[in-house]
Amino acid sequence: MRIKLVLTWCLFPVTGLFAQFRYDTLFATPDTATALTLEGFYQLVIKNHPLARQAALLSEVARQEIRLARGNFDPKAEITYLTKNFNNTEYYDKLNAQIKFPSLFPLDPAVGLERNSGTYLSSESYIPPEYNYRQLYAALALPLGQGLLTDTRRAALRQAELFKDLTEAEQVSMINKVLLDAAKEYWNWFYSYYLFRLQDRGVAVATEIFERTRLNAQMGEASAIDTVQALITLQSRIIERQEALLGFLNAGVTISTFLWDSLGNPVDLPTNWIPVPEPEMFALSASELEALRAQARINHPDLRKLSVKLLQLDVERRLNAEFLKPRLDLKYYLLNQPFDPEGNAHFSPANDYKFGLDFSFPLFLRKERAKLAQTKLKITATEYDRMLTERQIVNNLQATYNTLVTTASVLNNQLDMVNNYERLLQAELLNLRMGESDLFKINLQLEYLLRTQGKWLKLLSDYSKQKALLYWAAGIRNLGEELP
Repeated sequence: MRIKLVLTWCLFPVTGLFAQFRYDTLFATPDTATALTLEGFYQLVIKNHPLARQAALLSEVARQEIRLARGNFDPKAEITYLTKNFNNTEYYDKLNAQIKFPSLFPLDPAVGLERNSGTYLSSESYIPPEYNYRQLYAALALPLGQGLLTDTRRAALRQAELFKDLTEAEQVSMINKVLLDAAKEYWNWFYSYYLFRLQDRGVAVATEIFERTRLNAQMGEASAIDTVQALITLQSRIIERQEALLGFLNAGVTISTFLWDSLGNPVDLPTNWIPVPEPEMFALSASELEALRAQARINHPDLRKLSVKLLQLDVERRLNAEFLKPRLDLKYYLLNQPFDPEGNAHFSPANDYKFGLDFSFPLFLRKERAKLAQTKLKITATEYDRMLTERQIVNNLQATYNTLVTTASVLNNQLDMVNNYERLLQAELLNLRMGESDLFKINLQLEYLLRTQGKWLKLLSDYSKQKALLYWAAGIRNLGEELP
């Protein structure tokens, strides 16, 4: 009975410690360690990770696209100079300088100065010597057919503005994918670390049992075979702790791939950083799931990109439809009005002017009709693609939610199993007092308890991964900062 009482004294405080591991003991942060929460890890990734920085460049790319498109509306200075001299005779000397002002409206104004002189000037180019062969003009071009509602310049600007929305959706998609990978590795790191702590406790228990057993054997109160059995158990626990330590170290190496400094240099995970569990279990009601599903239909980056693509194709469709119209451009020039080259003010649009009319129209419109038909086919194909993508997103969201709910249920059942194994271990200890148990049964029940606790940790890690996957499936920006 003496050995049984000694073992009972040894195991009771240890198993009591295991019974509380879920709440206080196992997840307690050591004084020498620094807790790294998932949100804190997210911030580090978003701040300096190369892919996050690459995603940030998309905003500048979109800005430059808009700038490029607006460049089509920049004022433009044009100068044409042509002269001819032959046999000491000036045939002609012609200069035409103007500034054009393209606008967002279908009007293109321009102002310019024309100076023509020479012996053999054509009558069309002749300017009287009254103002030293110079003539001011203000021109205005107005498309009445093709180009009235939209044109290539306005379509390019609108598509560049839509491209900005496209890059915003792509930014969310890229950052969310990085954060999803980071979350998975964080929870692998979490599992590896606390599994190591759990296995370290197992070694501590096995060590104390072995020392007590060896002491009892030296006192003649236990057989030598009991010492061998206790040693085998200790060796087994040490091997399991070494394996858990290796997993923890490798998980830390993987976590380091997400850590970078502000200069773009990779950073190793500090050895005193440890993961921490989330403060509370995640719960999502049916109504909240429906709100999340509705938000995904609107704001999911994949759907937003397809919606923007449809808008861009609609701009292309309207432009191609514009090409079906005949080209009819009116051009009107005010000559020497409202100021002449000498600075005198006068205004007589009915007398001093030039007027022109340009008309063209393809007889068969085969190229124009083909381009419009191609664009319509692209729109139809993209609409089908969006319908399919929306269906896949909603189904993926539902499947992820189902997995999350099931994992939560299994997690609770596993917790009950941990408590039941604890009760079994306590029962074996009671039997030990009564002389109806032995060291083998105690070690066996303790082995089952450790294994069940390790599985509970794995389920907790998987559950947290599913939570991040749920946010990713819904397209929530930064995986959780914009819940409905």
